[in-house]
Amino acid sequence: MIVKQIWTGNSYRNFNYLIACGETGEALAVDPLDHEKCLQAAKEQGWTITQILNTHEHHDHTGGNGALVRKTGARILAHKNARDKIPDMARGLGAGDVVKVGKTVELEALDTPGHTMSHVCLLSHTDQPALFCGDTLFNAGAGNCHNGGHPVELYKTFSEQLAKLAPTTLIYPGHDYIQNNLRFTLNREPDNRRAAEMLEELATQDPNNAYVSTLEVEAQINTFLRLTSPTVIAKLRETFPDLPDRPDPRTVFLKLRELRNQW
Repeated sequence: MIVKQIWTGNSYRNFNYLIACGETGEALAVDPLDHEKCLQAAKEQGWTITQILNTHEHHDHTGGNGALVRKTGARILAHKNARDKIPDMARGLGAGDVVKVGKTVELEALDTPGHTMSHVCLLSHTDQPALFCGDTLFNAGAGNCHNGGHPVELYKTFSEQLAKLAPTTLIYPGHDYIQNNLRFTLNREPDNRRAAEMLEELATQDPNNAYVSTLEVEAQINTFLRLTSPTVIAKLRETFPDLPDRPDPRTVFLKLRELRNQW
């Protein structure tokens, strides 16, 4: 499996992806909003885009579908419940479905509600797994639930699915929000030395050559994966004085998501 991360450079700070089979040159485009950059990247690599995967229905992830289909004939894949939201879907995906690219690439669909209720992530079947996570999980952050999602469902996705993945899993999110998310982490957990170091290291990062984290790293720097941290809980109590002495992880997650909405 070959992964090409494509920085759109737009105001939404989107990442698009090409996932290619090294043997056949077939490629899957993930959320190809900037279809021209995706086509150019494929041309440079000698790849043919045969499929499009939309992690969810928001326009900043589906907006390039039409042009890319016209130029390549690629089939559109997305969550099975997104058919009325994403035009011309050729295949609806459910949990456990496998997406094949060429002869060598297999990607497992995860049904990951929260950001929207029709969201999928793709998990690669490779020695080192990779997660193409759209707007569910960001570097040092979690997706919002403003436009068709629900924070309780997002928590379930984190606790029941993402928490069970291998720590070595590579994280490929739909947007580059890492610096701002690290600032939120430090606002909630000022003594998080790893987050402070990373914020300094990435201060001048070129998104065209973006840092790729793992779930192991995220567990150190992502507040939404640090729900039992004494500092996180103590800081939450400053804002929510009625917080229980020993709040459960679900309560901490939901309070953090509430704060992040306004931060």
